[in-house]
Amino acid sequence: MPSIFSYQSAEVDWCESNFVRSAVIAEYYNTDGTSLFSFLLLTPLNLLVLEAFPELQVNHGTFVSLLLAGIFSMYFHMTLSYVGQLLDELSILWTLAVAYSFWYPQAYFPKCIKTRRHFFWLTGTTTVISTLMSFIKPTLNAYALNCIAFHLLYMTWRELKKCNDKRVHRMAAVMVMWWALAITSWISDRWLCWLWQAINFPYFHSFWHVLIALSLLYCCPLVIYFDVSYEMPSFKPKLEYWPSDSWPVVVPYVTLEEPHKQC
Repeated sequence: MPSIFSYQSAEVDWCESNFVRSAVIAEYYNTDGTSLFSFLLLTPLNLLVLEAFPELQVNHGTFVSLLLAGIFSMYFHMTLSYVGQLLDELSILWTLAVAYSFWYPQAYFPKCIKTRRHFFWLTGTTTVISTLMSFIKPTLNAYALNCIAFHLLYMTWRELKKCNDKRVHRMAAVMVMWWALAITSWISDRWLCWLWQAINFPYFHSFWHVLIALSLLYCCPLVIYFDVSYEMPSFKPKLEYWPSDSWPVVVPYVTLEEPHKQC
């Protein structure tokens, strides 16, 4: 019986052919795409967002979790090991748990939850139970994690209904566009692998890494924008783009203005 740390001991194998470009990296493009956008782009650019509003106690844990998720995703695609698969999936689960714990609007808490502290306990308990359940059928973990995106989209839609700021709607639309392209790539790689291998183009999972990173690049400042609206009512949050709105590739971030005017 192979070790859970052994190469190709995972229950999941993506469409990209293994060990084609490297003798030690199972899925070269999946590994490379993760490293480039999780380490060199996504986390540093999201940290730039934090610099825009030092007044707010920012949830640094989410960004640390994103970095760890990138590291574990690299390890998984490099080895396709059972441990790598679980580390990859569970790091995403715990990143979502941290983000929900700190940024989920108190206005949407269940009626039985009265304080943020109680919500921490609810989120933590749910995440621990989900972690234990993930060992039962690991092949279903990725599908379950992707389903959480629909709740996030629903929450974004509810917030947009209360907001007339065109910049906020524009950023949300761009975020959804990148997410839609990302999930399409993920599903294509999972379900149409026979087609992509037939035409020798089995790289859609690496596209998923790039596209979901771009979606998160817009999602994080959007979440922070709504968080400021709830937690810092004396300020008016404003979405900006660096270096300029007119550039084709930009970094979105949040600035704070006074006085606050309800969006």
